[in-house]
Amino acid sequence: MLFNKKRRIKYLGFNDFWFSVIGIVFLSLVIDHLFNNSFMRLPFSQAIVSWSFTFAFTICNWLIIRPVIMYLRKKYPDLKDDIKRVLLLFMCIVANVLIIDVVGNYAISKILGPGYNNRSISSSTVIVPVIIISTMTIAIYEAIYYQVRLKKSIREEEQAKQVIVQAQLDTLRNQAQPHFLFNTLNTLRDIIDQNSKEDAKQFVDKLSDVYRFILESGNANLTLLRDELKFSKAYIHIQSERFGENLQLDWNIPEEKLEAMVVPMSLQLLLENAIKHNVISRAKPLQIKVDVLNNQLIVRNKIQSKSTQLPSTKMGLKNIEKRYALISNKTIEIQNDGNQFVVSLPLLKLSDQKQYANTNY
Repeated sequence: MLFNKKRRIKYLGFNDFWFSVIGIVFLSLVIDHLFNNSFMRLPFSQAIVSWSFTFAFTICNWLIIRPVIMYLRKKYPDLKDDIKRVLLLFMCIVANVLIIDVVGNYAISKILGPGYNNRSISSSTVIVPVIIISTMTIAIYEAIYYQVRLKKSIREEEQAKQVIVQAQLDTLRNQAQPHFLFNTLNTLRDIIDQNSKEDAKQFVDKLSDVYRFILESGNANLTLLRDELKFSKAYIHIQSERFGENLQLDWNIPEEKLEAMVVPMSLQLLLENAIKHNVISRAKPLQIKVDVLNNQLIVRNKIQSKSTQLPSTKMGLKNIEKRYALISNKTIEIQNDGNQFVVSLPLLKLSDQKQYANTNY
């Protein structure tokens, strides 16, 4: 672990090479100044010798405690074990300082003789302050480790949230396509009942073109208004085969708004609902207006309720609402005054999407 950079980063939270080098030199100078003051009271050459002992003790302390930190973090990686790990680490610091003090002073007395006395390493009054200083140094390691784990925890939580949201978006997006198929099959049934076989065949051909467009649009959570408009007009073209001039669309979308973004199939679903739930006849033609106002795509139609409604999955508006809520903080607006039905879709930018909404545009 001592020379393995990856393992150091894994268990310490950062590459502490220079932190260790600078820390050892700095702490040895601080301890020598506080308890021995070698460079103030001794000639420089003697001060260097005196400081070198403090430096050697500091190196031993640092290089022994550092692997202990990594071992304890490897053995107790969970947050619930932090108190146990920190207490064990503190006990190791105390034991390490005491052992190094005893062994080190014994070794020095053997080398230099029993008459040598270095106050920074031999005085018992130094032991407690050194333990405190060592604990404060290790606290820096712990603070960095905590910050790294906190960032990792937040990142993992965001990733988990993103996976959940993406799964919800995929589900909603996949709901929209069967919903479209359900209603177009109802339309096809009516064409078969009321029109010629050729009309039905032509409808199926154009329906296949629309589904080709859906497949080519991929799995995007947002799409350009330009592309959504193209798809919606293709859908209206299919419906015009059935309703002719009784279905009237008024498109009023400025060119500069075509690069804005909407939820895929949202405009088409609104048009589909209007067609499905309203009377469309020569006596009561259905007029649908699509325009842009205050950075919103607005779809409005006069309410001409049918006396008998076709079977409904009731997923269209809810689907759009949920997808907008998952992707951005902007919501759709629905107004029904009994005379007109109006839905406003916010026009979005990529920057409007929530951080965890992974838009594969």
